[in-house]
Amino acid sequence: MEDNQAELKTPPRKGIYLLPNLLTTGAMFAGFYAVVAAMQGKFEAAAVAVFVAMILDGLDGRVARMTNTQSEFGAQYDSMADLISFGVAPGLVMYQWALVHLQSSGAAWGKAGWLAAFVYVACAALRLARFNVQIGKVDKRFFVGLPSPASAALMVGMVWVFHDLDVTGRNVQIPALFLTLAAGLLMVSNVSFYSFKDFDLRNRVPFVAVLVVLLVFALTTIDPPKVLFGVFLLYALSGPVLWAWRRWRRFQRRKKDMDA
Repeated sequence: MEDNQAELKTPPRKGIYLLPNLLTTGAMFAGFYAVVAAMQGKFEAAAVAVFVAMILDGLDGRVARMTNTQSEFGAQYDSMADLISFGVAPGLVMYQWALVHLQSSGAAWGKAGWLAAFVYVACAALRLARFNVQIGKVDKRFFVGLPSPASAALMVGMVWVFHDLDVTGRNVQIPALFLTLAAGLLMVSNVSFYSFKDFDLRNRVPFVAVLVVLLVFALTTIDPPKVLFGVFLLYALSGPVLWAWRRWRRFQRRKKDMDA
């Protein structure tokens, strides 16, 4: 009887969950399209595609949690898609837009341009690998290092803003070089950035907070490039500023203890 029951047991189901992985595939497609658009000189379309990838990347995890369809496959697939959308794509977009023109200043500058783009991509890969091994081991309220989507938004945001102002990448080669290196190094730094993961939409918030959100949406509708770039630039600066402030407070406490 027990043998018959064992034979009647259904084998474990194989396959992957469609909806969250479909969103992940959409994010990866947007990142790949950004590369193709940049190669064709369509830098505004490339920047928009990376921001679309950010939206889809934010949705796939939430949908997986809401529908209880999380899986190890989905987590690994998401990381690979992130490397394309927020690592390779922004690096190549920035290179095609501005860094490629450094070669007009000499062979050494030309190498510096593509090496900076490579450093950014490598830092994105290292950031994603470190994030995967730190899941469940660090405070969920903070990211260690600048998140790769925010870093990507910083990169393509600069491209979008200057393209909207009719400023070519050839005219801002050096600022683009420094931003690429800074965005990459911030990803692998130990600087903490607020993750907003403890923000619960079901909780009550002050009325002023609603007005601020509406203002941000209105400004984004009026001038998307400048508002989005400004928001992510402030977020990228928030980590180093808080790090310096904490160091200063620690120094002041030590100085007070020594004086006492």
